[in-house]
Amino acid sequence: MSNQAMKVYEALQWASSFLKEKNRDDNAGEILLQHYMGMDRAKFLASLREEVEARVFEDFKKAVLLHSEGKPVQYIIGIESFYGRDFKVNEDVLIPRPETEELVYHTLKRVGKLFGKKEGLKLADIGTGSGAIAVTLKLENPDLAVTATDIYGPTLLLAEENARHLGADVRFVQGDLLKPFIDGGERFDIVLSNPPYIPDGDIEWMSEVVTEHEPHRALFAGIDGLNIYKRLAEELPFVVREEALIGFEVGAGQSEAVASLLSRAFPGAKVETVYDINGKDRMVFAEVGF
Repeated sequence: MSNQAMKVYEALQWASSFLKEKNRDDNAGEILLQHYMGMDRAKFLASLREEVEARVFEDFKKAVLLHSEGKPVQYIIGIESFYGRDFKVNEDVLIPRPETEELVYHTLKRVGKLFGKKEGLKLADIGTGSGAIAVTLKLENPDLAVTATDIYGPTLLLAEENARHLGADVRFVQGDLLKPFIDGGERFDIVLSNPPYIPDGDIEWMSEVVTEHEPHRALFAGIDGLNIYKRLAEELPFVVREEALIGFEVGAGQSEAVASLLSRAFPGAKVETVYDINGKDRMVFAEVGF
């Protein structure tokens, strides 16, 4: 790679070739260069034959090298898009995934169906991470009173920053799962969680892009990956109202076990597995008391 001025398309060709050699996502170069050039996609694609400024190319080259060593693109640029909005991310939080957008989408549909125009609905997002679920739900349905929890202080600070930046009025509470609400005698109409659900043993075959950078406390949950669901199922009866909606994101193949936990916690509830657009059992919902 020569230090003479490169055109945009040449810089992309270099990055793609280099990242392929390192068994990384060769499309990452486009995301990174677009970021450092400060352009939207349309403008970026129209500038492929323009020269890349030397300063921009240096930043881009450093970022490509970082990604080749395994650092996720989202942590390099500090942003991930979720439900059409940009959320700040760092290594204190899990990078929001596209499948979690489906949890938000299906929750919004069910809230409308189950509660209609009922006012004063209270929603809790447990283990909020970047705040993506809580902030998005508040912005998509401003009538909801949304509370988000996380056990880790720095994570909560970033979620609060995202809420401020995006203009979402969300209450943040630091604490271990539902304990703050059990202690305070508080109840909710809707409780959501995308908790850690990867079995501990899976670390052996997972990409180091994930295991060496994303926080393990947000990924792994015991031998079967069900530790947090088991605790939530025990605690939920103490914090939901008589009529309530509960929604979890689950790992592929876990829906039956999680649905069984909810059915035991709420006999008579309508418990349903919902598949994502890739045909994986990705969500479990419980409709209690309807």
